[in-house]
Amino acid sequence: MRFKREFWIKASTAMKLSTAIQVILTFIFAQSVHAQAGLWAQCGGIGWSGPTACVAGLECVVENDYFSHCIVVTTSSASSSVAPPSSSSSASAPSSTPPSSPASACLTPSTVSGFNNSALPNPFTFNDGTPVLTASDWTCRRAQISALILGYEAGTLPGPPQTLTSTFTQSGTTGTLAITAANDGPSITFSQTITFPSGTAPAGGWPLLIAFEGGSIPVPSGIAVLSYSNSNMAQQNDATSRGLGLFYNLYGSNATASAMTAWVWGVSRIIDVLETTPAANINTQKIAVTGCSRDGKGALMAGAFEPRIALTIPQESGSGGDTCWRLSLYEQNSGSDVQTATEIVGENVWFSTNFANYVNDLSSLPFDHHLLAAMIAPRPLISYENTDVVWLSPLSSFGCMTAAHTVFQALGIPENHGFEQVGGHAHCAWPASLTPSLNAFFDKFLLGQNVSTDEWSTNNVFNGVSWNASDWINWTTPTF
Repeated sequence: MRFKREFWIKASTAMKLSTAIQVILTFIFAQSVHAQAGLWAQCGGIGWSGPTACVAGLECVVENDYFSHCIVVTTSSASSSVAPPSSSSSASAPSSTPPSSPASACLTPSTVSGFNNSALPNPFTFNDGTPVLTASDWTCRRAQISALILGYEAGTLPGPPQTLTSTFTQSGTTGTLAITAANDGPSITFSQTITFPSGTAPAGGWPLLIAFEGGSIPVPSGIAVLSYSNSNMAQQNDATSRGLGLFYNLYGSNATASAMTAWVWGVSRIIDVLETTPAANINTQKIAVTGCSRDGKGALMAGAFEPRIALTIPQESGSGGDTCWRLSLYEQNSGSDVQTATEIVGENVWFSTNFANYVNDLSSLPFDHHLLAAMIAPRPLISYENTDVVWLSPLSSFGCMTAAHTVFQALGIPENHGFEQVGGHAHCAWPASLTPSLNAFFDKFLLGQNVSTDEWSTNNVFNGVSWNASDWINWTTPTF
């Protein structure tokens, strides 16, 4: 470990259908539901061209400008108490993650038997090898990726607790949001500070940036900032931190959630209570998330697994963030002193104990972090990396985000995915040269301005390691 480093379906193969039969069944299903979307399926959002109506018993609910989905809606009072779902609160995937079309058509196992690929896994093939051809297909593929990342790497991600309540107080431009969560006896309370802009809030409330440990990026005026104490939710001091923190006080020290999924759980609970706390005056369709280094890893994970986040901004997240495990190993094997999967599992508790079973055989992983980033699509993502910090794996982050970018291209919204890579500054220090690209993403996706977000650049400082895209990206990007 380096001294000053940041600590950091299953479809049965016997039942594969021919293309012709699949087309026939798809047509029959579409006719039977009259082009209506099923449970959890996408039904709206900017750029969405699929069904906008839900089958009987479901309602198309807007999560943000880029994503609406069909869910069961129950009547509830406008209080600060959030009712839990009828299902168990210890599910292996978040309740807010849409598993796409009908469950029988989109199986989401947590492992793929016999997988072997030394290149980056193809975003545009399902687990059984059939192609992803439409935006609706991508919704299902996204759900598969979600289950795989949880199963192999991140651990379980519980849904809402049995009870969830909150209180909100404000003095001047400073507010305090206190949240209490309880499960059959155990309960926790965690408070977060919100710093509001001065003046009158816009219609719909203030946009909000959830900043892991306060964040380290400049925030334009007109956006509130919630400082998220994610290290209190799940500690990340070193390898002895596993099972420690508020999340584990609620679910038990033996809970199979990693620090990463515990942090995501906390972000989701914050959004839950903000949705039922009108006094906070937050526009819950305009929420961004950010963090740097270890907290940048968490911010990226939160953006991937919480679809109510409208903008994700990881800063210098490195290995376990916007880099790919396979590419970081390639950098190391090429002579660059970078952080790899084999080291990270012994350094801290960011990932599940199960992940250690795969770090020495990365080819067996049916995903890499280009697919983690791609889970955010079509919602916007911009990540920042620093080539002066070698262990952040500069080639890996560029290559990984290049691979993720193909999903945004397939969906027809490449401008929703930005990447900026420069040097000349200390780790987590913000260079002024990057502020215009950051402001563009804030302006467009949180403040509603009509600006360009075509932000993609690198200084190509890869410490002598060569990048050849065709060695890693062996798929053709479709057009949905």
